[in-house]
Amino acid sequence: MGPLVGKVGARTLETVNLWRETLSFSFKVLRRMLVPDTYNDAVRQVLINQIYFTAVQIIPLLTVVAVTFGVVIIGLFGNYLKGIGLFHYLGPTLMGFVVTEFAPFITVLLIALRSGSAINTEIAVMKVNRELNTLELFEIDVISYLFIPRIVNGMVSVTLLSCLFSIILLTSGLFSASILFGMSAGEYVTALVEATSLSDLVITIVKSATFGFFIVLIPIRFGQRATAALTSIPISVLNGMVNVFIAIVFIEVSSLLIGSLIAGLS
Repeated sequence: MGPLVGKVGARTLETVNLWRETLSFSFKVLRRMLVPDTYNDAVRQVLINQIYFTAVQIIPLLTVVAVTFGVVIIGLFGNYLKGIGLFHYLGPTLMGFVVTEFAPFITVLLIALRSGSAINTEIAVMKVNRELNTLELFEIDVISYLFIPRIVNGMVSVTLLSCLFSIILLTSGLFSASILFGMSAGEYVTALVEATSLSDLVITIVKSATFGFFIVLIPIRFGQRATAALTSIPISVLNGMVNVFIAIVFIEVSSLLIGSLIAGLS
């Protein structure tokens, strides 16, 4: 029993120290992000390339997913609300669920699976090949040149793509609303506009930016933890992605609690 407790305690301390170091690194990155001199020509070029690879190339897949969910979700919600005599709550239900919860969550999952793992692998390979040391040898700021463009890209991409996902999903939902419930485009748009609130939009933007920040920062940190052995790369990626999904769940639960608190105060 003693050795088991010791192993659990050591593992717990290791996890706590890991997250403490990650949070410390995140504050360091945030401070650097707020310095205008960080964004020189080289950093801006890397940022533009990252946004293209992360946000632009995924738009076709995002569109297919959003259209599919739009037709299905609005049909399901509409049928359920109609069955209990609360169809007039379709607008608030869609805005409260799709815009603030579903769109950011699905978007961040798609980007984490596609770009988070790629960034983790990229940094781990650079660590194994000593490319990070080479950059430092040439007095190139690794945080400014490598890390910040990728993290800013994550924040911008998740936020913009979440908005795009919501727009496509709600637009495609008009098909279900018109076919199944006989709603006109004017009635559908009016229901959504009347249900829109500033607090929901603010929560969505803040949550999306927070998602984007951590789904890139965490893979970077775990990529840096790779050793000189090539076998450490898949281990680094696996551990990084596990912690990315832990962070996603934590942020999602926190946003739900904050949203409930704001709704209770208003």
